[in-house]
Amino acid sequence: MSGSPDDDRLEELRKQKMEELQDQKQQEEAQQQAQQQADAQKQALLRQYLTDGARKRLNSVRMSKPQFADQVEQQILAIAQSGRINGKIDDQKMKELLRELKPDKKSFNIKRR
Repeated sequence: MSGSPDDDRLEELRKQKMEELQDQKQQEEAQQQAQQQADAQKQALLRQYLTDGARKRLNSVRMSKPQFADQVEQQILAIAQSGRINGKIDDQKMKELLRELKPDKKSFNIKRR
């Protein structure tokens, strides 16, 4: 006793859909794993080029301005990869770097007459 052609077709579609979902899940997991590996590599490089004080300062910045902290990290990694870092970036150098990269604040001076 075999099922009707419609039942067979429906079962085939279900199998196809399950395979697609499994493939999608595997791709997402691979992408997530690659992202975690890249993050771990970035953190290892930052540990190599930043002193504890500089890392603490960067983490403090991250609490209030996460996007700015990401921008600073990218800049540090770019400087490191170009070979322009001698030794480690200490807290004082980190302050200077943050000052340089800080977006200019638009100030409004309102003068009352």
